[in-house]
Amino acid sequence: MAVIRWGVLGLGRIAHKFVQDLLTVPEVELLAVASTSQQRADEFAAQYGAKYAFGSYEELVTCEGLDVVYIATTHNHHFENTLLCLNAGLAVLCEKPFAMNAEQVRQMVETARSKRVFLMEALWTRFMPSVQKALELAENQAIGQLKGLRADFGFVAPVVPEKRMYNKALGGGSLLDIGIYPLFLSYLFLGKPATVKATAVFGETGIDEQCGMVLTYGKNQLAVLNSTVVSKTDTDAVLYGDNGSLYLPGRFHEGDSVIHQPHEGEPETFTFARTTWGYDYEAEHVSDCLRQRKTESPLWSLDDSLNLIGLLDAVRAEAGILYEEDK
Repeated sequence: MAVIRWGVLGLGRIAHKFVQDLLTVPEVELLAVASTSQQRADEFAAQYGAKYAFGSYEELVTCEGLDVVYIATTHNHHFENTLLCLNAGLAVLCEKPFAMNAEQVRQMVETARSKRVFLMEALWTRFMPSVQKALELAENQAIGQLKGLRADFGFVAPVVPEKRMYNKALGGGSLLDIGIYPLFLSYLFLGKPATVKATAVFGETGIDEQCGMVLTYGKNQLAVLNSTVVSKTDTDAVLYGDNGSLYLPGRFHEGDSVIHQPHEGEPETFTFARTTWGYDYEAEHVSDCLRQRKTESPLWSLDDSLNLIGLLDAVRAEAGILYEEDK
């Protein structure tokens, strides 16, 4: 089995967690890391055993032997960082949201497909065993016909205007950061909606501190979703069928269990214990795709990412959530 050599572009908190999990995956190597600070790159490389440390992203893409780059910069830089790597012929796993809007994602996808280079959005929840089990149960109609879905994500984020969460220039706000998870779940289980209704509550820095969404579907199905960075919620999810329900306990996006509750009979709990943060599942999937010379993931395709960013754009238009990139 070929060793897949990884690079990391952007060395913030999420990059540390990803690399800690990456190093548990068989037959991979952390070859190179890059930051806008040479010191930060050197320290990160020393901590995790990377062979190369670069003080610019442009240097990273010239690194010989690199197979794939994980992009962990702020939302507003995903577009340019992804194109930098794709144009250098490097496969990319880019953090969610894929970019700031559908037009940027469309250009990313067109570039990857035209160059036949692997590209995937790092929606790690798609690869969690608990979510895969819930999807299997739903598809096998363990709860009958799926009628509705409720999902939320909320926590209290410290108000630091210059940091990403409260900074519109960095793509801040609850929807793009955490509201994407409930919206993703609705798409995964119910597909593209017939109607999208949304509203938002804005804070002093202009970001959406809370966002509520109601989606309807052609089969008389309903999804009720919300995100907030000003209160702690259960951050769980329930799928309702006409013969039972599936419950993903909080925090559902990184959870390790799913509970099947039929209308008649005892509940059944499926548990998937792990010792990692959970990023290893997507890292292993990408590595396997590259070994098989795939240019897209069969589990989370580029069309899926286009559909999801389209939903995010629809919610933002409905709720009045605007960014500089939309002008």
